[in-house]
Amino acid sequence: MTARVVVAEDQAIVRDGLVLLLGLLPGVEVVGAAADGEEALRLVAEHQPDIVLMDLRMPRLSGVAATKRVREEHPGTQVVVLTTYADDASVFSALRAGARGFLTKSAGADEIAAAIASVMDGHAGLDPRVQGRLLDSMTSGAVPAAPVAGPPSRREEAPDGLTRREREVLILIAAGRSNAEIAAELYVSEATVKTHINNLFAKAGLRTRAQAVAYAFRHGLVEEPGE
Repeated sequence: MTARVVVAEDQAIVRDGLVLLLGLLPGVEVVGAAADGEEALRLVAEHQPDIVLMDLRMPRLSGVAATKRVREEHPGTQVVVLTTYADDASVFSALRAGARGFLTKSAGADEIAAAIASVMDGHAGLDPRVQGRLLDSMTSGAVPAAPVAGPPSRREEAPDGLTRREREVLILIAAGRSNAEIAAELYVSEATVKTHINNLFAKAGLRTRAQAVAYAFRHGLVEEPGE
């Protein structure tokens, strides 16, 4: 059975290399190549592939957000993440979004072929190192918590007219998250995160992330350590 694959990767040289490599694998047909998450969604809708080989860090729409959309809108298409980033936050964010496989870009042709075949057979296709960390985290109970639905604040109303999403971003800033980590947790692009930050900084009269952290504590949006 031939696996019909869409490649989603923003770096042209990497994308072209993946298309060439996949084209040499038996039982794999590349039906499209996307430079960002939005284009990936368009190609999935157009070609209905079996698998999307998805990068995580892409413009316009992140790989995590694109994965979530693919799984919601095209349940017949599975996602295998292929990324430089193999930190726990990236792994768990991708898996929560619905990814069926997770490989790093150090993976060879045999590993990519094995992951595609495994997912086509209905199994997970995980890098052995990623699988080991996943099992360790589950055993230790250290799996990062999924974003909770509903307002994550102890207050009913946000100060200074902040929207719910701006407040969520502020809370994550106070937790020490980078823009990339915030984007992954909220399933949005980094550009969207930057827009929310600019808006909440303007509303609250903030200029730095340090001021934002102090503001979050002052307004009771997060608890002081030990509370």
